[in-house]
Amino acid sequence: MRSRKICIALLAHFILAAVFPGISAMAGKPQVTCQSVIFSDSTKVKRLYGKRVHDRVLPASTAKVMTALIVLEQLGLDSYVTVSSNATKAQPTKLNLVPGEQYKVRDLLYAILIKSANDASIVLAEAVAGSHWKFVQMMNARAKRLGAKNTKFANSNGLPSKASQYTTAYDMYLIFRQALKNKFFREAIKFKYKTIYSKSGREIGLKSHNKILFKDWRQKIYGKTGYTRSAKSCFVGTLQKGGSTLIIGVFGCTNRWEDIKSIVSYYGGIAL
Repeated sequence: MRSRKICIALLAHFILAAVFPGISAMAGKPQVTCQSVIFSDSTKVKRLYGKRVHDRVLPASTAKVMTALIVLEQLGLDSYVTVSSNATKAQPTKLNLVPGEQYKVRDLLYAILIKSANDASIVLAEAVAGSHWKFVQMMNARAKRLGAKNTKFANSNGLPSKASQYTTAYDMYLIFRQALKNKFFREAIKFKYKTIYSKSGREIGLKSHNKILFKDWRQKIYGKTGYTRSAKSCFVGTLQKGGSTLIIGVFGCTNRWEDIKSIVSYYGGIAL
């Protein structure tokens, strides 16, 4: 009889876990697939969970958070920038921009934060610094000033590079926390869809790479995705809990979205 009750209890747990995926995380500490994780209350400056937060990881497109931060500090949102032939050579994901086209800074920022457009990132970098290489030097200098001492960017978009590039979950937390101070950045990462236009009227539709925005979670997590084969899946994002701003960063994941859900549910006490 006792063994029968145990079997029934186990069966009930598995059924509930299938219907409510977060329940397994609430039942015990989640076993995440990510190489490195940071989950912090940035308002109270309190670490909620960490896994190898100072280990070097590849940033992939989370590097665009730093790109956006510098652009927002250096350029006016309504100023126009011109596409160079160099920018059009970027690997996908991209907008397939055409040399000579002009776009408002705000529209190309939407493109890198929503669609993660690699060519748009180069256009913005060149507009700020005059060359992509000089912009990368600005990225690394800005990282150091923020206390991100274990970060080295090789380009503005996080694409694989022959040059060494790396960050840490902790460093990316610092960079993302600074970016969140900018109202445009906070609003841009909330969009599921956005349409932008060139100065001549060319229309480009954007769809967010952040799949959390399309899931039926009780609370959304807004942020920037990243993926390359070598970096695996990455994400740095934010959500609110009461009066606190929480930031989560995950790097080198094979099951990114479920890992995020489990971490936030278990360590943040937030039902998603």
